[in-house]
Amino acid sequence: MLILNLSHPLTPAHLAQIAALTGQDVERVMDVKSQIDPQQPLVPQVAALADAAGLSPTEWQTTPLLVNLPALNFSAAVLLAELHGRCGYFPPCLRLRAIAGSLPPQYEIAEVLDLQAIREEARKRR
Repeated sequence: MLILNLSHPLTPAHLAQIAALTGQDVERVMDVKSQIDPQQPLVPQVAALADAAGLSPTEWQTTPLLVNLPALNFSAAVLLAELHGRCGYFPPCLRLRAIAGSLPPQYEIAEVLDLQAIREEARKRR
């Protein structure tokens, strides 16, 4: 599985948690700096973030992909639309949470969100 990481670095402990939650080995983590210039249009900047992954059209559609979304909500929303267009589905995403009482602050993998399954379930409520 390829993790497309557009947020803070993932530690070996995070990768072990991800492997345990997904039942898949993490083959590669691609870190993409997700800094956005708020004075420029957002969509082309987010498309450039996806381009930075360097995946071919075939790889976008066939590589097992897990995404650690950027923290900026507008960037995350546009990135999900961009990735859906490239992959043909919503890729699963990580949710991290703070570990209570940790100093300095530390984070753990809370869950893997299967966005495509969430979408399919939501369609039943139309």
